[in-house]
Amino acid sequence: MKIVIDTNRYRDFCENVPHVVEQIRTVEQIYIPFITLAELRAGFLCGSIMQKNENILNQFLNRPRVRVLFADEETTHHYARIFRQLREQGTPIPTNDIWIAALISQHNLFLYSRDAHFDCLAQLPRL
Repeated sequence: MKIVIDTNRYRDFCENVPHVVEQIRTVEQIYIPFITLAELRAGFLCGSIMQKNENILNQFLNRPRVRVLFADEETTHHYARIFRQLREQGTPIPTNDIWIAALISQHNLFLYSRDAHFDCLAQLPRL
C-alpha cells in the first residue's frame, strides 16, 4: 500500500504512537506532500528545538520508502475539481488540505490523517 501522511500523522510517528508506528512500518511507500514539509518547517521555526526537529525530519526523508510529493500542472486540475466539490457541498476545508487531497487523487494514493474534515471527500481512500 502507498500512503500520503499529513502533518499530524508525521508528528504521531515522531512521538512513537504505537499504532501509527506500526502502520507506517508496514506500508510499501510513504509520500509526504511538499505542503506537509512546509507546515512542519514553519512549526520548527516557531519552536525552541528547530535544529533537532529538522534533523529528525531529514532522517525520515532519507529512508528508502519515503518520497516527497510535489504538485504539477495536472495537480491543479484535481485541486479545482475538489475545490468545486467542497464549495457545492458547503464543506470547506483548509487550502493546504485541498492541495494534499489533489495530490492523493492525482496519484491514486491512500490518505493517512487524523483530520476529520477529509471525510467530506468520500472519493479519497483512507487508511
